[in-house]
Amino acid sequence: MSRPGNTKRITDSTNNADASSGIEVTEVRSAHGQPRPSGLEITRMPSAAERTRTLVQSTCSAVLLVPGLEGARPEQLTPHARAVGTDGEVFLLFAADSPAVRAATHAQDDELSAVLELTDVAPVAVRDRIRGRAWVSGWLTSVPGLAAEPGYMMLRLEVGEASVDDLWGAARVEPEEFANAAVDPLVSHETELLQHLHSAHSDQVQALSSLLGEREGTAEEEGRRAVPLALDRFGLRVRFTGERCFDARFDFPSPVGDVTELRRAMHTLFEAASH
Repeated sequence: MSRPGNTKRITDSTNNADASSGIEVTEVRSAHGQPRPSGLEITRMPSAAERTRTLVQSTCSAVLLVPGLEGARPEQLTPHARAVGTDGEVFLLFAADSPAVRAATHAQDDELSAVLELTDVAPVAVRDRIRGRAWVSGWLTSVPGLAAEPGYMMLRLEVGEASVDDLWGAARVEPEEFANAAVDPLVSHETELLQHLHSAHSDQVQALSSLLGEREGTAEEEGRRAVPLALDRFGLRVRFTGERCFDARFDFPSPVGDVTELRRAMHTLFEAASH
């Protein structure tokens, strides 16, 4: 078991690896500018299917891309709600007069293809704020018999394939993997938790730099800020910004299952940083 606050991977604009501390520095970045780790094998991380499923069931923004509806306004193709069914299908709630509903209602032989595009933006202001994107593609049909609010219609997206490109990396996800994936238990609380950490515990987040070992000095350079960027059951990711920008991942002693366990894990992490 790794000790509390073990920094599994760190990314910035240099190219160096410190095997003794388990810290890697790399210049690998995602297509949308995010620093992200590469090289050292990490086993305590959410799978690509879990990350994709979590984004679908989160509150991040989403738009449904349907051939022939390129002229529709983005808000007309944004579902009012979304959920995943027991077989892995994605249910999307739209206004009954939405172009997506009209297209699905008039589709022949259930062959209307569509892509649900999700964009995940950090809830705390930080450089390179887009944390990732996911795409779930398949076939769209209307579900008139499924209960929905008056004036709304439920659409069903049968998943054919999915992919994710985020802070962990880029990967494809098979439909069965998506259907069987677990949603991160902190997904419904992550936004408020990160905002609370940033507003009420910024000094303690900054103090996590003491766990960076030989790279501690780089985290304390003048003007450098520590911003809580992402949170899941395995740990906390912090972005250190300033003249250079890099991410550090701080593992919890063990995965957490709810907010109560998270509070204990964060206390342990802050305690480790204060010694």
